[in-house]
Amino acid sequence: MSALPRPATPRLLADLGKGQRARVVALDEAGVATPFAAGEIERRLVEMGVVEGAELEILHEGFPGRDPIAVRVDEHVLALRRNEARAIQIALLA
Repeated sequence: MSALPRPATPRLLADLGKGQRARVVALDEAGVATPFAAGEIERRLVEMGVVEGAELEILHEGFPGRDPIAVRVDEHVLALRRNEARAIQIALLA
């Protein structure tokens, strides 16, 4: 698979709202507060199918604070904390 172009200022999945769709362009947990070892969030996301090129859609936001979020990843749904979603760089889809 060829690398997807990365925007100058990456957009993050954590910044999207309900109903918005995007494509994963990169995973980067640098700057994400986590109690896990380096690389652990990225590894877990990949195991759940969050890889470059995957299509995402925010299906639901928790109350209060919009956390966690329900995300459709290609054909399945998973729940993510917004903090974890900060490791997912995206490009918006129409």
